[in-house]
Amino acid sequence: MTRRQIREHILRLLFNISARSAQEEGEQVQLYFEQVPDEDIENPPFFASPEEKELIAGKAQAIAELAPQIDALLNETAKGWTTNRMGRADLAILRLAVYEMRYDDSIPVGVAINEAVELAKKYGEDESAAFINGILAKLVPEEA
Repeated sequence: MTRRQIREHILRLLFNISARSAQEEGEQVQLYFEQVPDEDIENPPFFASPEEKELIAGKAQAIAELAPQIDALLNETAKGWTTNRMGRADLAILRLAVYEMRYDDSIPVGVAINEAVELAKKYGEDESAAFINGILAKLVPEEA
């Protein structure tokens, strides 16, 4: 499975988790892997090794746990917008990108932004890619 496919599964899982309570999070992870739609992800059918499933679930859960801090950063950055007003897909994409930019040293900042924009084109509204790119550009660390 490619990094892009893994990222897309993390996004989908984050989207599912965001609509549920914290108590249901573990159940959502299990259900996701049992019922994951594979028709629109490259190279179907969906198959993830145990290691890939662990990576997908682990990153999604880490992002969900950091959501309050990430959301606070987004609320400070997105002038005129709050995370409460953002679409669920856009918010999930932003959380994933901010996590990769700030908490995952294995992902270059530019790659995180580019991948977020591509996910926005696929899962967001017409203006999502520009919206997400604009917010993430403001969050680029000084040393990047």
